Amino acid sequence: MEKLILAKEGVFPVVKDWNGELLEDTPKTGLQIPGTIQGEGKLAGVPSLFIRFSGCNLRCIWQMEDGTYSRCDTRYASFQPNETIELEVDKVVDWVRHNLGNTKHVVITGGEPLLQKRALSQLCQKLKEQLQVHITIESNGSIYDADVAAWVDLFSISPKLSNSVPNADKLAMFGLKEGVVFRKHNQTRLNIEALQSYIDLCNTSDKELQLKFVVGRKEDYKEIQADFIGQLNNCKASDILLMPLGATKVEISRSSPMVLKMAIENGWRFSPRVHIELFGSKSGV
Repeated sequence: MEKLILAKEGVFPVVKDWNGELLEDTPKTGLQIPGTIQGEGKLAGVPSLFIRFSGCNLRCIWQMEDGTYSRCDTRYASFQPNETIELEVDKVVDWVRHNLGNTKHVVITGGEPLLQKRALSQLCQKLKEQLQVHITIESNGSIYDADVAAWVDLFSISPKLSNSVPNADKLAMFGLKEGVVFRKHNQTRLNIEALQSYIDLCNTSDKELQLKFVVGRKEDYKEIQADFIGQLNNCKASDILLMPLGATKVEISRSSPMVLKMAIENGWRFSPRVHIELFGSKSGV
């Protein structure tokens, strides 16, 4: 049986552990019930349970329009994945089972879940066959795996623009040292072949796709058009979502008007970040 390496919150928000035992702590949502809502994308507002994987092949640090920097809002699952939970696939399925209630949607996020594609495929199959849930995978789109894709209902792909590339100034701002992953970020972030595989699968099946771009600069739409849409076949405008850059309510409020205007002008969708509006910038919600 394959094992999964999950980030510190594992399955969330929950009121029971994987053995079905009640937990002492209240979920981070402040609600005395398991589950939360999907905060982003086409399914924003839908009751969901999340599974967060640890580890990522990217190291995103963005620059806001005003020149300030904003790095990955789940850096404990990417930059510094030192608090992890290692569990067999069956235990993770049990953890979901004990906290599912009336929730029908499970969101697998990260980090980058597809770095653990063998165990991820087993997890998705068991979730689908045993619990009959709707499965969303949140990924940066740099990896495609047919075995995983067979069990997924919605591919929430967030390709990273060049604004995400860490440079010397960005690293210095956060006291970070350049490593192998930082150096390879720019080469890793854009995989047209993988993105095309997602598009082709969804265009020939009942599976759903959203290409969700984090936008922080006024000219980002040009890069989306040239480096992504212009390189992909049969990419639908209705599947392009723009999400305002920011890890906090303040940052998001600064970037939202510009992103909203960009979405309307290009005929794309604007994605809110409801969970940050409701719960703030904290993990486990």
